[in-house]
Amino acid sequence: MQRLLRILVLVLILGLGALWGVAWFGRQPGEPLGDAFMRQVAALTGQEAPLPSAGGVQLPQGASLGGPFTLVNQEGRTVTQADFGGGLLVAYFGFTFCPDVCPTELGAISAAMDLLSPAQAARVTPVLFTIDPERDTPEALKAYVANFHPRMVGLTGTPEQVAETARRFRVYYAKVTRPEMSEYLMDHSSFIYLIGPDGRVRTLLRPQTSPENIAAAIRGQLAGM
Repeated sequence: MQRLLRILVLVLILGLGALWGVAWFGRQPGEPLGDAFMRQVAALTGQEAPLPSAGGVQLPQGASLGGPFTLVNQEGRTVTQADFGGGLLVAYFGFTFCPDVCPTELGAISAAMDLLSPAQAARVTPVLFTIDPERDTPEALKAYVANFHPRMVGLTGTPEQVAETARRFRVYYAKVTRPEMSEYLMDHSSFIYLIGPDGRVRTLLRPQTSPENIAAAIRGQLAGM
């Protein structure tokens, strides 16, 4: 009996070692080895691979963020998630008057886009969802997103549309005014969302995620689309 157990343990160790080897040689550019290993396990068992987090927040099983939306882009045209050609959205909720956090995160997203291959980048749209529709008109968004990446889209809408979209994505935001301020600011959460063609969030990345990890998460998602 003990001999049989030893043989089974040895077979298991050899099998796991072989699987790690396949994951190492078969991983995609920039894909973490752990994600590549889980992808091989999923392929072997016929299960769906877990979403790569790349330092992000793994959504609990059954949890759902996002969904269909209707907003206005920087050209003044009404759009929904269906207008993005079935590609992946890399989204951030912020505002054009943001003094520091928003340009930092949008800059990281833009840098991540530049790390993708041309074929990969063609399937991805970076998006700024405004949480300040009072000031972020289509014209203001058009001028602002042009500072970051040529593929970046700005989305605004009525206060009701913006509030409904923020609710679907569980985005916190609130207007902040102080006596010493000439303009109000917006306090808001600061995650990066990777959104699938159905408008649902596939991966949620923490603030200050590096461009390299953002790009790795994007590649992981594209591999499963």
